[in-house]
Formats: sequence, structure tokens, C-alpha cells
Amino acid sequence: MGAQLTARGVVADRRGSGHVYVPDKAWTGEGKGPLVVAIHSCQSSGPSYFANAKIPWRQGSDRKGWDVSSKRSLVRNGGGDSHAIANMILFAIEKYDLDKEKVFVTGGSSGGMMANVMAATYPDLIRAVSLYSGGAGGVGGQSRGSGEQWGNVVRAMYRGYTGPRPKMQIWHGSADGDTPTSTVQNFPERNYRTENFGAEGIVQGIWAQGLGHSVPSNLTASEQWFGI
Repeated sequence: MGAQLTARGVVADRRGSGHVYVPDKAWTGEGKGPLVVAIHSCQSSGPSYFANAKIPWRQGSDRKGWDVSSKRSLVRNGGGDSHAIANMILFAIEKYDLDKEKVFVTGGSSGGMMANVMAATYPDLIRAVSLYSGGAGGVGGQSRGSGEQWGNVVRAMYRGYTGPRPKMQIWHGSADGDTPTSTVQNFPERNYRTENFGAEGIVQGIWAQGLGHSVPSNLTASEQWFGI
């Protein structure tokens, strides 16, 4: 039958559970293998998200040999879902002898919002994020604010942190009712527009013309963003 998605309980300040997929094929890149944390949307589950043909993370795992951990709190170590996911990350790194410098997070819809939350609450655990059709962490949909106001929301999730933060790649459809955008170019594929922001392009926005909620995962582009 080959490798299977396996349920794992997590010991934390709250009840938490996730699923781990360890491919039969060993990691073929340099050093220890990376960890990709795939966070499912609301009204879904880890197995359903993993099996979705539009979310091809299993294909990448089987081809390149990296591990996928999936999870069905807005403050670091607050005992909420972000805390549980952080514990899953630490568990997987130790259990499967993975590279702690190669932890990547993806998710769609509310899973994309949680990916934003993870980047804010545990920036020291995560190297890069590639999220799809997710709202900003800590606020409701269609919220507007200045750069300083958005920065304050993020900084409040891990007060006193001054270290590096993850690279962010954010995908949205121009017809998504949760965003006001309507731009287009043809990269990474037809009717997509990519824009880079910040030093060395550490924040990347990708707009999908005519697509609603949510944008299909693009395994090739997300893997390139992660560097795996």
C-alpha cells in the first residue's frame, strides 16, 4: 500500500491532534529532510485536505521525500491551535530527525489564515510560508489598516521578538469576495500576476485573475518558494 497518512495525538496545554505523512522515498536533497506543515480549512479535515486533487502536497512528498504534517490563538504559547501546531512541528522534527531550519507552512482559506498566525506567533520555528486565499491573522475579512497597524497586530502575537521572520508568499483570486483586488499578469502561469515586496523579495503576492475562493495550490511554485 505504500506510505499512509497517520493520525498523531499531541501533548500540549490543550487537546490537539494532527496527521503525519512520511513518504517511502528518502529525502534526496542536501542535509536532513524538511517539514511541510499543511493546515486544512474550516469544514474540512487533515485527511480530506491531503487527498484533495487541487492540493497536491502528497505528490511533492512522494517525489522529493519530505514529510507533511497536517492540522485540523493569537499569542505564542497561549494554549490554542497555534500552540498545538507548534508542538506538532517540534514532535516531527525530533521523531523523524528533520532539519529545524527547513520548516515550511502552507494552507488554504482559514488554513491560510492560520498559516499567517503561525508566522506571527512562531517566526523562529518557520522558514517560509506559501498560503492560498487566507485572511490576515488576527483580524476579520476585508479589514484595512496602515502598515504600522498591521505590524502592531503581528508584533502583539509574540511580544519582544526581534529576530528574523519567515518569507511570505500569498495567493489570492481577483474574484475572491474577501479581497478587493483585480490585477493580472502571466506568471507563474497564464492569468496570474506576481509581485515581490521587501528586501530581496521576502514577501510575494500572487493574484489569480477571475478565480474565486480558493486558489488551487501550485506545488511547483510553492516548492520553489520554500527552496526544496
